[in-house]
Amino acid sequence: MPRGDGTGPTGRGPVGRRGQGGGQGRGGRPGAGPGGICLCPACKLSVPHKAGTPCAEMKCPKCGGILVRS
Repeated sequence: MPRGDGTGPTGRGPVGRRGQGGGQGRGGRPGAGPGGICLCPACKLSVPHKAGTPCAEMKCPKCGGILVRS
């Protein structure tokens, strides 16, 4: 703080460095992980989630609807 007013060098004021902060970290939530269940919104059938296959790419074995992650 060269002048004692709390500003410091350019870009490093009391608020922090410019251009940093306010983000989601490491890209948000890319996937929900290997565990869990897939649910059919139409007939409410639940099946175990298969690692490596998104629920949205699976079809319900009972009615043929698209599954969602639950």
